Amino acid sequence: MIAAHDLTYGTRDPHGSGTGPDPVRDPWREPMRLALREAALAVPAGDVPVGAVVLGPDGDLLSTGHNEREAVGDPTAHAEVLALRRAAARLGEWRLTGCTLVVTLEPCVMCAGALVQSRVARVVYGAGDEKAGAAGSLWDLVRDRRLNHRPEVVRGVLEAECARQLTEFFRER
Repeated sequence: MIAAHDLTYGTRDPHGSGTGPDPVRDPWREPMRLALREAALAVPAGDVPVGAVVLGPDGDLLSTGHNEREAVGDPTAHAEVLALRRAAARLGEWRLTGCTLVVTLEPCVMCAGALVQSRVARVVYGAGDEKAGAAGSLWDLVRDRRLNHRPEVVRGVLEAECARQLTEFFRER
């Protein structure tokens, strides 16, 4: 079991939840709010509250996902992977070209690999994860120049809200 004090979520970007205009993060606030609501669905099963949404190239919602590892007993049932699978099924295509994944916690190595493989155009995340993040915190797999695809990364969207949801979950454990 991981104790709340063992986790560090998103403290690097003070502008992520600021009140002033932010042309980089502002367009992603509403989709992140959807991801936060999705994350809350993980808690009743005892899963870590991480939520993800996939937006199509036109900005329409394609899919959602929340952590379901405990609920289904699957170590790969992370919010990002589930949302990517559902988006691909909806499009009938594994390449999610032009799509954006919005997730409340910085993707881990597994999820970062799935993002690269799915060819998403952009990854937007809320809280950074200094212990396991693979989109800029601990590793930067998604922007590794040796890979054939490197999505744009936008970090720190509603960072404080995303971090708070995680901190409250672990504090209650």
